[in-house]
Amino acid sequence: MKKKALIVLLTCIFLIGIIVIVYHAVGGKKPFKDLEPSEIVSATVRLVPPDTTIQIVEIEELTGYLNDVVIYKEDNSYTEYSGQGVIFTLILSDGTQTEVMAYNPFFVIDGVGYKTKYEPCEALNAYANRLLNEKRAGIM
Repeated sequence: MKKKALIVLLTCIFLIGIIVIVYHAVGGKKPFKDLEPSEIVSATVRLVPPDTTIQIVEIEELTGYLNDVVIYKEDNSYTEYSGQGVIFTLILSDGTQTEVMAYNPFFVIDGVGYKTKYEPCEALNAYANRLLNEKRAGIM
């Protein structure tokens, strides 16, 4: 009876180990989940095309979008794609500068590309294009 219980226990431990490994391999990470608006001193977004840069005033809104970004495995094949990239340059309160690019299905952090979850990346792209439209309409 003890031998059977030991086999069941070892099997359960083995299955839990596999689940943990699969979760870490497939599950995404949120690189900006803890970023607070107070940590960003200034932010700009450059849309390419049309190669226009905009100063971001609503840091809270930008931070909300960045908090939602989910990245998966590293993948620098984004250089082989064409389309619009929105490049956010963040100056942080600790003096560092970070550049992130939303370029679905990729999210690029300081030149390193990652596969990304579609919706949060698309939300960043839509946000940048909304800022562009507001600038063109003279709202900003």
